[in-house]
Amino acid sequence: MNRSGEVQGAVINSGAFNCHSMVGRLQRVLVCSPRAAGWDQPAVAECWQKLGFFHAPDFATAQNQHAELCRQLESAGAEVFHLPPASDLSLDAVYTHDPSLASDHGLIGLHPGKTNRIPEARRHVEFCRNLGMPTLGQIQAPGKTEAGDMVWLDSTTLLIGQGFRTNPAGIAQMSALLQPHGVKVLSAALPYGAGPSACLHLMSLISLLDERTALVDLPWLAVETVALLQSRDYRLVEIEYPERETLACNVLSLGARRLLALEENPKTNQKLRQAGFKVMTFPGSELCVNGGGGPTCLTRPLLRAT
Repeated sequence: MNRSGEVQGAVINSGAFNCHSMVGRLQRVLVCSPRAAGWDQPAVAECWQKLGFFHAPDFATAQNQHAELCRQLESAGAEVFHLPPASDLSLDAVYTHDPSLASDHGLIGLHPGKTNRIPEARRHVEFCRNLGMPTLGQIQAPGKTEAGDMVWLDSTTLLIGQGFRTNPAGIAQMSALLQPHGVKVLSAALPYGAGPSACLHLMSLISLLDERTALVDLPWLAVETVALLQSRDYRLVEIEYPERETLACNVLSLGARRLLALEENPKTNQKLRQAGFKVMTFPGSELCVNGGGGPTCLTRPLLRAT
């Protein structure tokens, strides 16, 4: 298996996957490039408006930005795997965080609330199975679930946001899958925001930075969610609110107080540095801001050090 994540006949052993953490040292991660998601194909790209992008995608710029993301991940010590192209992938497939959730017991295929993304779950499950990662379960309709709504508060507590993309039936199925393995599933109400056509996940409002620090968009969080974080002694770092529209709250923890953020948010990034974190950045104007998905959205962690 080479450093680009291409499979060369080898498989990951059963001790080489887990992800009951948002902040452990990132060791293995799945991504999907704009090329694999069809951004260079006119029939795929012409759906940009229907999918909620701000403008028609610029493939070359997005591909270059994704390549820089992968360089940053590899320089931080992560092994990067690439989801291959498939005819049923849409522009949204670059945001690999959402269609699946990795656990200590295997991958959970989710059932995205955005219907064009439903095929991605099967692609994730098939790809990870070829790596030797078992499947713990698959969320089924009428359940709706997207991993952008899921935050591991600790290794046995998963907080799931209930909104347009994740519904009570989906949360109940997640609980049924995880509770036999000692995981407690909690739900968190999400605001209406800009409505059902917008992508507002729980992780649009919270990024965990380490075991006791969270970057938050405080005015948009439910009172109960803030109280839960405070009851667990989280230090809350607020984003710079003029940078909300450039996804300032979407920051990927690489572990060991290292973060990957968008260079479009210099004021928030400086606050994070002042809070004691090493912040690496990459440009995301086309890849991230246009489609509404930041560094966390672009990555499906498969293994973090615990």
